[in-house]
Amino acid sequence: MSTSPAPRRRSRTVRLARAVTSALCAIAVLVLAPTHARAEKLRDLTEVAGARDNQLIGYGVVTGLNGSGDDASAPLAMQSTLAMLRRLGVQVDHQQLRLRNIAAVMVTGTMPPFSQPGTKLDITVSSVGNARSLEGGVLVQTVLKGADRKAYAIAQGSLTIGGFAVKGKSGTTVQSGTVTVGRISQGALIERAIETKFVIDGKLRLSLRKPSFTLASRIAKAIDDSLGEGSASADNGGSVSVVVPEELASKPVQLIAQLEELEVKAERGARVVVSERTQTIVAGGDVRLAPVAVVHGNLTIVIKERPRVSQPGALAAGATTTVPRSDVTVSENETSMQYLDGAASLADLASALGTLGLTARELISVLQALKTAGALEAELVVE
Repeated sequence: MSTSPAPRRRSRTVRLARAVTSALCAIAVLVLAPTHARAEKLRDLTEVAGARDNQLIGYGVVTGLNGSGDDASAPLAMQSTLAMLRRLGVQVDHQQLRLRNIAAVMVTGTMPPFSQPGTKLDITVSSVGNARSLEGGVLVQTVLKGADRKAYAIAQGSLTIGGFAVKGKSGTTVQSGTVTVGRISQGALIERAIETKFVIDGKLRLSLRKPSFTLASRIAKAIDDSLGEGSASADNGGSVSVVVPEELASKPVQLIAQLEELEVKAERGARVVVSERTQTIVAGGDVRLAPVAVVHGNLTIVIKERPRVSQPGALAAGATTTVPRSDVTVSENETSMQYLDGAASLADLASALGTLGLTARELISVLQALKTAGALEAELVVE
């Protein structure tokens, strides 16, 4: 006698539901554990306007590849190499170049604020042609420019690849990671500094990393308490203006260092982050759930292909052929409407959602529906 798969599916669903409930309860314990409210440093909440990173980009050539570079169908590398050799005073025919040893690449990097000439930067090198791998390659001197098309750095050096690719004589290939992108640690040398001006008309502006009217007001009050009444004002939810005191007018760096040490209570919003790819759910401690009724169906459709061989008789005319055959099975578990009381804490939320007996993937769909219905009192972020 065959055993019905329904009890197995129900038991599997119960185990997954228990695992999800346990995970949510564990998050609740971590978030709701008794802790002392601690303010954060101002340097962790804001950035000084004008003191920012600048992106650099350049086009170059990687040489020294072991036959894994661009071929004739991607002439960028050949044209760039010929132009480089001509600038070096070498006249060469393009037919004398072995294209598979070179590759055209884009070089990118980020220039931190206050960087001075002589400072070194990490850069990323990526292929723009049809090179199979950049392993073992060397980037030839490449100019890196900013958005204003001015040159700010020079890049050169040996590449480090975070993977490998092996190909056998039969054509079988084994690859791990990405071999057409590499990095050069400290591979760019800054040649020109970018002027950074953060004090304008006797004021400096602090930009909030997470805009909030409440937090901007708290920051302005903390600065007033430190420098004196009227020293700071919240322009909007994303910035706070600070008047530079006369005694520190010639010492803006000292002023900013003093402000960075101020402590301000951060504003934390209620948020639920779900990842459909990894089936992960993370909820904050301020998440609330309004009273709501939920019904969730579970429909399973199984299609099995069992082709049959049709063979004619010994004296009959015809040929042996394969006849397709499909078995379709539809099963739907019994569902009932569940009423969830309002959850006042993350522990209550985990307990309420655990009564639904859902898997992680199903629970993500329910959370999205709860947000649409207005019952989930938190921001829902789907990655």
